[in-house]
Amino acid sequence: MTEPRADPASAARFLTRNAVEALPAGALERQLSEGRPLRVKLGIDPTAPDIHLGHTVVLRKLREFQDLGHTVVLIVGDYTARVGDPSGRSSVRPVLSGEQIDANAETFRSQATKVLDPQRTETRMNGEWLDMGMDELFRLTRTSTVAQLLERDDFAKRYAANEPISILELLYPLLQGYDSVAVRADVELGGTDQKFNLLLGRDIQGAYGVPPQSVLTMPILPGIDGVQRMSKSLGNYVGVTDAPADMFGKLMRVPDSAMGTYYELLLDSEPDPSQPPVQSKRRMASELTAQFHGPAAAQAAEAGFDRLHVRHEVPEEVEELVLQAADGTIHLPALLSAAFGVSSSEGRRLLAQGGVKVDGEPVVADALDMPAEELDGTVVQAGKRRFRRIRLS
Repeated sequence: MTEPRADPASAARFLTRNAVEALPAGALERQLSEGRPLRVKLGIDPTAPDIHLGHTVVLRKLREFQDLGHTVVLIVGDYTARVGDPSGRSSVRPVLSGEQIDANAETFRSQATKVLDPQRTETRMNGEWLDMGMDELFRLTRTSTVAQLLERDDFAKRYAANEPISILELLYPLLQGYDSVAVRADVELGGTDQKFNLLLGRDIQGAYGVPPQSVLTMPILPGIDGVQRMSKSLGNYVGVTDAPADMFGKLMRVPDSAMGTYYELLLDSEPDPSQPPVQSKRRMASELTAQFHGPAAAQAAEAGFDRLHVRHEVPEEVEELVLQAADGTIHLPALLSAAFGVSSSEGRRLLAQGGVKVDGEPVVADALDMPAEELDGTVVQAGKRRFRRIRLS
């Protein structure tokens, strides 16, 4: 990572170098020239429990502010999660229970410290101030107009399509803006889909007599499919708590076309043009796995990847499955269901497509049963990455 210089102009260039926008122009440099620690805010709604690499794009930027002596204010939206952020949504979000939200908030907070410095992180729950009386809520709603809120791209599209927009959703940007009032944020960060909310926060701060924050929007990381944004619901994510082997393996699936973005946003570097793309991908996977699990775990993950995907060998450690065979026969679809959690129909499809191996040998496509003694002690493989060693009780 580039080492920033202490003067405000250099620090501002360093902090904004990979941001999409820094608004208003020149505002961050002016704030840095005041010579005091800035309060840099990020609001997170804990609607899902785990952090993935897409989240770390903004978290890494927050860490850069911390390394320059500033304070990160992490707003865990236990209250706004009950509303649901409509940013980028084409429909009303489902409502989570209070218990789900609280559990997710605690998980998110603990995982964020894998990137953030906990000594320079102030964590707040916005339920502290958003559980307000009606008089205060009326005052907040007077800071904006419905026409202003409908300028949001997602609201505008839904309104034009005659799709429902709840009053509660219209309140969300106001509540997020009030967070900035409550913590007196100097800077707020978010993805590009948050631009409207972040700028509205400036207006709301001004209405309450609080100096308006500056805004940094960060790029949205594509998932390992290289197309859609990284999302757990889309299955194209890499979680920061994924096992080293899973993290390395997922990152090796990133298409070459997206690799430059991963290097820029997650490693603050670029692929070596003199190296083949596969070598650059290995370096990327290794460095990111080492960030979250350490160099030794990254080396072991790469060795395991080679064993499985290059030499097509069985992993060193394979989980065992103990089965009973009362009649001396094992029904293979039932075995696959017990071993890998697939349905019986999915198991039959895998068998028909030749996707099941026993000790490396493909199972005959129409075989649905095998003698139990032939399976005892063997390794059953389903697809490329799922293995179980079979033991008979």
